[in-house]
Amino acid sequence: MLLAEDLLLLVTDGASGRLSAPAAQVDVVLGGANLVELAMMNKVGLSGQWDQGKLGRIIVRDQAPTGDEVLDAALGILGAHQGKKPITVVRPLSKNLRGKLYERLLLGGLVRAEQGRAFGVFRGQRWPVQDSDQQARVRRLMARALLEQAKPEPRGAALIALVHVLGYEQKIADLRECGLSRQQLWERAEELARGNWAAEPARQAIWEMIGAVATATSAAKAIGAINSP
Repeated sequence: MLLAEDLLLLVTDGASGRLSAPAAQVDVVLGGANLVELAMMNKVGLSGQWDQGKLGRIIVRDQAPTGDEVLDAALGILGAHQGKKPITVVRPLSKNLRGKLYERLLLGGLVRAEQGRAFGVFRGQRWPVQDSDQQARVRRLMARALLEQAKPEPRGAALIALVHVLGYEQKIADLRECGLSRQQLWERAEELARGNWAAEPARQAIWEMIGAVATATSAAKAIGAINSP
């Protein structure tokens, strides 16, 4: 499972098959998840003092295929945007990604496809969870890290960082059961997101990438607020 697939499962309501977070913001973070995953694989990074060009720009360090079509497509997009700031690649990485990921989850038997309908009018595709084991497993691991301060492995920490960008940790952990305030839970998620979970060579670049995803997500949220009635 890709980080982006786990993230999409987490923000999909199991019963209704609809997103439980704003679609525009989810799409941005899904694109960011592929960026972070490739960085954790040392496929991409940000330019440093020994690289050509300006500092802190997208650079592809290994162009060899990953063997995963979604990540390979993302790698191609990043190759076309080398030398750009990380915030500029988030939206290209996000384009049409959610539908592709749902199709993969469908093929894996994790969701099923249904046509949404209200008042006799079709309202688009819904993706109810078919096999909840993966979704429940990821939720348990994240809840343990957030509530019991169990140290997550790097992929789990990356997922928590992405969930934190969405402000979704409060839907992962039950505040009534854990005895934490919203602020305390936010602080715990922030601590995990900024922890030393990434390998040293890529750590700073991954932090900066997650920061770029957070900025792009905030922009999507602001646009949504402006466009809402």
